[in-house]
Amino acid sequence: MTTLTIGSVMTPAPLTVSEDDPLDRARRLMVRHRIHHVPVVRGEEVVGMLTDRDLHLISYLANDLLREADLVAGDACVPDPYTVPPDAPLDKVLRDMGERRIGSALVVRNGRLVGIFTAHDACTQLAHMLGAMTVFE
Repeated sequence: MTTLTIGSVMTPAPLTVSEDDPLDRARRLMVRHRIHHVPVVRGEEVVGMLTDRDLHLISYLANDLLREADLVAGDACVPDPYTVPPDAPLDKVLRDMGERRIGSALVVRNGRLVGIFTAHDACTQLAHMLGAMTVFE
């Protein structure tokens, strides 16, 4: 039996934002493309992960002291996101995501972002696998 790797089920070439991009750009990107996770980069280096939950929390906390319009993606992202190589076994990545209670894994090859795998991708993959199963009664 062949072990599935994260590289075989990831979404390749994910959309990203620069650490200097305004939060509004990240929000528009998420809405336009109907995504919930955006890697934050400095050049080609991944420096963080920004989620729709992060943006909602910032909007909720914004007040006279914290102006959302003054923040950039690098200010709001979670630093050092979970990264894996493309040949990482899918079951290990899923286990790690569950244990860490996170919704995504970034797939990195030679220091460069090549893909993303999210909880949505996991559900899609599981549905595909279950649909391919034959049940014997």
